[in-house]
Amino acid sequence: MNTVISKPLVEISGMCKWYGDFSALHDINLTVSEGEKVVVCGPSGSGKSTMIRCINQLEAHQKGQIVVDGMEVTPDMKNITEIRREVGMVFQSFNLFPHMTILDNLVLGPMRNRGTSKSHATELAMHYLNRVHIAEQADKYPLQLSGGQQQRVAIARSLCMKPKIMLFDEPTSALDPEMIAGVLDVMIELAEEGMTMIVVTHEMGFARKVADRVVFMDEGEIIEVADPESFFSNPQSDRAKLFLSQLLGH
Repeated sequence: MNTVISKPLVEISGMCKWYGDFSALHDINLTVSEGEKVVVCGPSGSGKSTMIRCINQLEAHQKGQIVVDGMEVTPDMKNITEIRREVGMVFQSFNLFPHMTILDNLVLGPMRNRGTSKSHATELAMHYLNRVHIAEQADKYPLQLSGGQQQRVAIARSLCMKPKIMLFDEPTSALDPEMIAGVLDVMIELAEEGMTMIVVTHEMGFARKVADRVVFMDEGEIIEVADPESFFSNPQSDRAKLFLSQLLGH
């Protein structure tokens, strides 16, 4: 996919994170430009999710710098609130409020965090529910929906905040196999519309189709960064070769 690369939206330099004595992330350097789609892959426990969770301070880094849309990410709550307005995040679990309808789940963020009126927030919510092909479920409750439908609602909820970048943390890993395609299709459409995305996933078909760059991590470090064609046909590191052979069976 050809993307016109413009200004950096996320700049990570020299980032490190520890849990006690355990080094979870070491010297992470990554720049993601506006409109770029970056897929992050690697074995379990390699630090992929921790890295993207540091971008909106769901995890705090101890060293180095993260800048999102010109704002440095710091522990200061006001700063974090501003950054989270620009950064949508979709998790493995859908994190919907079970006691609220789908529509109410979606209008909450814009009304509370952006001061949007209820009528405009409802309009936005229905627009994005249409966008993820699930508008007919607006008056249902999350537990009345399948996992794949709930994940599409979670994507729509993030989009209602009109973020500049979307982070996806293994968004299909909790889904039954027949549910995965619907969620990936929505993500592919978003990518084609130019949304800036960082996606942690094992869905290599998605990576081939959508990514501008693939980032391979292992043991808390970025081992390799390449375009999808180069990464899948000619990985440079032994660790990436082993990972791909286990994942793709060759």
